[in-house]
Amino acid sequence: MTRFSFRGLVYALVILLGLLSAAPNMLPDSLKQHVPQWYSQHTLSLGLDLQGGSHLLLEADTDALFARQLDTYSSALFSDLREQNIRYVKHTSKHALAVQFTLSNPDDLYKVKQRAKEVSLQSDGSSALLITKQGITQQGTAPKGISQKGNVIDLTLTEKYQAAVVKDAINRSLEVVRKRLDETGLTEPSVTRQGSDAILVQMPGISDPASVKALLGTTAQMRFHWQTQVKNSESFTRADINGRQYLLEKHVALEGEHITDAAAVFSPETSQPVVTFRLDNDGARQFATMTKNNIGRVLAVVLDDTVVTAPVINSVIPGGRGEITGSFTMSEAQDVALMLRTGALPVPLHIIEERTVGPDLGSDAIETGVKSGIAGALGVLVFMVGIYGRWGAIASVALTVNMALVFGVLTLFGATLTLPGIAGLILTMGMAVDANILINERIREETKKGRPAGSALKIGFDKAFGTIVDSNFTTLIAVSLLFVFGSGPVKGFAVTIAIGLITSLFTSVALTKLLMQRATRKHQREPINLSSPLLTMADKLGPFNFLKSKKIALSVSLILTLCSMAFFFKPGLQYGVDFTGGTMMEISAPQLSTEQLRTVLKQHHFEDIAIQEYGAENQYLLRAPVSEQSNTVPIAEANAGSSTVATQGSNIEALKQVIQDADSTVIFNKVDVVGPKVSDGFADLSILALLIAGGGMLAYLWFQFEAHFATAALLTVLLDLTKTIGFIALTGIEFNLTAVAALLALIGYSINDKVVVLDRVRELLRISPERSLADIINEAVNSTLSRTVFTSLTTLLALLPMALVGGDAVSSFAVPMVFAVVIGTSSTLFITSSLLHMLGKRREQKGKAQLRPTSEEVKASLAHIP
Repeated sequence: MTRFSFRGLVYALVILLGLLSAAPNMLPDSLKQHVPQWYSQHTLSLGLDLQGGSHLLLEADTDALFARQLDTYSSALFSDLREQNIRYVKHTSKHALAVQFTLSNPDDLYKVKQRAKEVSLQSDGSSALLITKQGITQQGTAPKGISQKGNVIDLTLTEKYQAAVVKDAINRSLEVVRKRLDETGLTEPSVTRQGSDAILVQMPGISDPASVKALLGTTAQMRFHWQTQVKNSESFTRADINGRQYLLEKHVALEGEHITDAAAVFSPETSQPVVTFRLDNDGARQFATMTKNNIGRVLAVVLDDTVVTAPVINSVIPGGRGEITGSFTMSEAQDVALMLRTGALPVPLHIIEERTVGPDLGSDAIETGVKSGIAGALGVLVFMVGIYGRWGAIASVALTVNMALVFGVLTLFGATLTLPGIAGLILTMGMAVDANILINERIREETKKGRPAGSALKIGFDKAFGTIVDSNFTTLIAVSLLFVFGSGPVKGFAVTIAIGLITSLFTSVALTKLLMQRATRKHQREPINLSSPLLTMADKLGPFNFLKSKKIALSVSLILTLCSMAFFFKPGLQYGVDFTGGTMMEISAPQLSTEQLRTVLKQHHFEDIAIQEYGAENQYLLRAPVSEQSNTVPIAEANAGSSTVATQGSNIEALKQVIQDADSTVIFNKVDVVGPKVSDGFADLSILALLIAGGGMLAYLWFQFEAHFATAALLTVLLDLTKTIGFIALTGIEFNLTAVAALLALIGYSINDKVVVLDRVRELLRISPERSLADIINEAVNSTLSRTVFTSLTTLLALLPMALVGGDAVSSFAVPMVFAVVIGTSSTLFITSSLLHMLGKRREQKGKAQLRPTSEEVKASLAHIP
């Protein structure tokens, strides 16, 4: 009794902690005022697809960064070579990230190598100027870091140095981006590193990120250069906003990093907006010295390769204060001052992915998500009570606790709830109920054998435990790949499913067992009453001979698979921008008909944009192909002191402006812009995730079962997968990352179904190895038939509301999953059993046993050896 009480106390504490963690999400405002603020504010954050906002993925232009670093080191090297009287001739290299020159005396090669190492020496003792060898020198093998073909030398940066400089640049860029966004007054922007060279920016409530894009796309690197009259390799040309050219010294007279403050003000002399700045102590001393020594010369202030002002220095400028003049508007001057205050980006950033959701669409998504979620959950709970009565009510309590624990864990981790996350919660409930059905069916089997309540509970839970672990673990393999290879919302979906699988193990195996033991503690010697009209009806069905028509079943499955493969080519999958790249807009334009909208776009040279009506009247879906864009998504780069906006590729802002001019009431519900590099990455990762999911589950099943068991299960899942892809192609559902999530969820769900049957086949083979394989397979499928059908029905009850009223955002997940549940259930009953029988008979013909011996059987056989 003491042990039971302690176990109950532990379970109660776990549940209490989970409920306390989830509670702030459901507390009304009136109660939040009476609890500590740190607790009431500890809630799930809503994703941009639920509250509206913008998502920008910024990629660092590493080539520009490497070119700048290489130029710095090579300039230092050449200066050093001149001091050492080592003669050379510099060439124009074909490679943008290489510097090439010829030595007058090849014997100077060793000295050059030594000087290169000294000028590029790093803190760890390595050299930045290293290169792969390209040829053989006159002295033999080319020295590491400098290669010579004849006496021509190439310099590049080492991979180690490149990785280090990118890491440092991204870390510094994160801080600059955060500071810039904070100064704009945005509400809780999220800035995180993604991958090795990208930054993800999420801005809740921002439905038009044009000004933010301009702000983040401007590097704001300010430098001071002296004008020169000598045009050579140590000079370069830059223009001002009016096109006037300046020949400047390459040597930087003063770096903008010395700026400590900047402000936009009106000039008292001209009454025009100007930017004033203040230098730190070191910068002020340098500025005073350089102006003292260069009176009469022109000092150009260069901001992002544009000369914004170039005054003649008439006297010493002490105090470290200066002024930038130009054709600024006050707004532009304020932006320039903000960027100078927050510091320059150490590397140019380009937007390679942009997603925007309007606030109205976000609120609609919350409403439909909550409604479909509640409807699905109620359907599952009512169905469980209808099947198993009071025992179904206990399972429903465990399922409710499971969902609360999932919310609690997500809240504890500070997760963000997205629309795919809501889909994950609904699917989690549908899959978690499988464990409860499996347990109840096992207990029912033991009760039919005449066992009393205590014995039936113990044996039923013991037999179900291994199957639950195997099925959940195989599903977890597929879901974990969603997290590893997915992005954004897909990761949220994966995390939700994974947490749900783990918590369902606790609630189904531990909590349900405890509650059922409590309910039967006074009736340990009496049989459990697990009867209902549905169960009675299910018991009267069968037994069926599922192998009787195995040839027909396999032939029909193969034909459907071949048809699905044909649908893959024609009509083909309707790929979303996630995979094709390009621009997709969902707009509401009440004043524009389809023809009027098409005419307006053609008049402004947007002929390649496809227009599709969807949803309510005057709602349109616009698609611009990837050919309209370059490798980066359009980004407005505001030139300092100019209103000119430079764009790369198709200008999304120009497209929005054209539509707004035609209909001032237009609402941009959703905008997705994906560059080719991102879309190619999504496609590669999706294929890789599917392959690794199959391989991972095959390896696990081979470890847990025999090879022919694993092969039968994986072949069936492959057939289910091809049919589902064919269904997506035939119905024209958009194939995007959410659809890939559905395919990976299908793999997990389908293999879960197959594992239950395989586990029963293995159990029966161990009990009666002398029986025919066909009889055992048929008995296994029939004995798990009610579990298979009930699990499928509960999963469908959870998914159908989402498929019917969940909206476009989750239709590419829910609709294929509904199809997958139906096709997966039928394949479990007919295809897996048929393939296992065929592979098992072949194994028998080779004289091999159906099962490998257990450790106990091996020990017993060894004990008989004299």
